[in-house]
Amino acid sequence: MFISNQKGFTLIEMIAAMVILSVMTSVSVQKFEFLSVTATDRAINEGIRELNIRESLTWTKIKLSTIGYTNDDELFSALASDLGGDLRWTSGPNPTGGTLSFRTTSVVLHRTPSTPASVGSWK
Repeated sequence: MFISNQKGFTLIEMIAAMVILSVMTSVSVQKFEFLSVTATDRAINEGIRELNIRESLTWTKIKLSTIGYTNDDELFSALASDLGGDLRWTSGPNPTGGTLSFRTTSVVLHRTPSTPASVGSWK
């Protein structure tokens, strides 16, 4: 018996829809992974930037104090190096550098010491 007024999707239409959805899912997962890596890199770069700003502020504060700049060890001991959040030190920090981590990514930083004429930096 043939029914002429059938409504619904054919098997071909269902397969085509599933193929389109799987391609869209694949692309969105790859984009999400890229965004996650980019966010991690950005967080570490912001942590390094924060360290350099703190170094500059501490150096300026010591230079303007009544005692003035005496040595890099004094400056480093006054430096606030705890960045909080997910940024943490896995080794260091010490006057020559350390390893800064954000979640599962780590980067080895080197610190150039401060002098009476210039502020040190983290790279």
